[in-house]
Amino acid sequence: MSDAIPKMVVGTPTSLKDNISRYFQFILLLLASGAIYPLLYLRQNFEVSILEVFNITITELGSYYSLLGVMYMVCYLPSGWLADRVSPRLLITFSMAATGGLGLLFASIPSAEVLPYIFLGWGIAAGLTFWASLIKGVKMLAGKGQQGRFFGILDGGRGLVEAVLATIAIAIFAYSVESNGETTTVALQQVIHMYSYSCLALAVVIFLFFKNNDEVDETKKAKAEGSLWNNLKFLASVPEMWLVAAVIFCGYQLFWATYSFSAYLQESYEITAVTAGFITVAKLWMRPIGGIGAGFLGDKFRNENILAISLLGASIGLLAMVLLPQLQSITFILIIVLLIGVLTYAIRGLYWAILDDCDIPMSVTGLAVGIISLIAYTPDIFLPMLNGYLAEHYEGLTVYNLYFSYISIVGILGSFACFKLKKMNDAKQGA
Repeated sequence: MSDAIPKMVVGTPTSLKDNISRYFQFILLLLASGAIYPLLYLRQNFEVSILEVFNITITELGSYYSLLGVMYMVCYLPSGWLADRVSPRLLITFSMAATGGLGLLFASIPSAEVLPYIFLGWGIAAGLTFWASLIKGVKMLAGKGQQGRFFGILDGGRGLVEAVLATIAIAIFAYSVESNGETTTVALQQVIHMYSYSCLALAVVIFLFFKNNDEVDETKKAKAEGSLWNNLKFLASVPEMWLVAAVIFCGYQLFWATYSFSAYLQESYEITAVTAGFITVAKLWMRPIGGIGAGFLGDKFRNENILAISLLGASIGLLAMVLLPQLQSITFILIIVLLIGVLTYAIRGLYWAILDDCDIPMSVTGLAVGIISLIAYTPDIFLPMLNGYLAEHYEGLTVYNLYFSYISIVGILGSFACFKLKKMNDAKQGA
């Protein structure tokens, strides 16, 4: 390790008071991560209403989300640099306040000319000032040997927050339209207000109660003398970091495959949209089970082991969907979908925890998160294009079979990358 960048070790608090404070701050981060994204991705539950109220086409709405995705990619690297120089408290407060404020503007039903700027602003709030800051904040709060459970609880917990907020949102919308006889516009505005005010309230709470880590602040001051170029060169020399990027790159694609389950089930098993919806919603409730369960298992049996098994298991499950459609059993497919759901959420809950053994100083952890994210989340760009290409050149189930087969192979490669990372870490520690 370069002498120019001292390794930062954040000690694990031992007193009850310190632990309570640490867990409280972690809960604040969990709530923020669960509240910020549902507003940005309101289309998941209200797409038809959005198209109607804003008088836009599905193509126009898609272009706004493409813009959001591009902003994420542009912001990943600078977000890491920023997270190493500004405290998570200030960055996440700004993110929540900006997201909520733009949400209020969104609720005013502005013209189509204004909408791209709202999505651009959301991309900055959720990308530039939030993502790397969130990951680094959780990593600072988790003690040595607790990375798996903290990141597992983060993903499982944010899933619960999103589910609770979505339930409230749907209840508000249904009550407004069916009981009060309000228009779709008024009902949608009430939903957007609920999400927006939730973000604004969390901005205030985080600003008031989230604490800065003094030890990390001192490290940031010492590190500030180093140049960005030197930090980048140092990180480029850490082979374990690139393996972490490869693992997340592979695991994230397995999660992407689940987006196509509903359409695949309807076409392959000739079931109704309601039945397919029931199965995919049941999968969503596997998030806390997969994320939290894998987190605790990872801390006990090593994160790399549980992550590799989850990658391999999800890949095999995906191949089973391709190779065994002739069974035509709803019970069988429900079991397979739920199994893949548990495993993909386990993957999401663990893949950032493996960064802990890479010996990356806390002073450049944010930058490392930015670099990894820039590589690992490129499936957001090319997987929709791949799916579209297959749909243009093939028909029916062949499209899904090719798509799922490719992703399952990538998942298997990710499992090998996990074992390689474990071997490198063992060799480094003389195990």
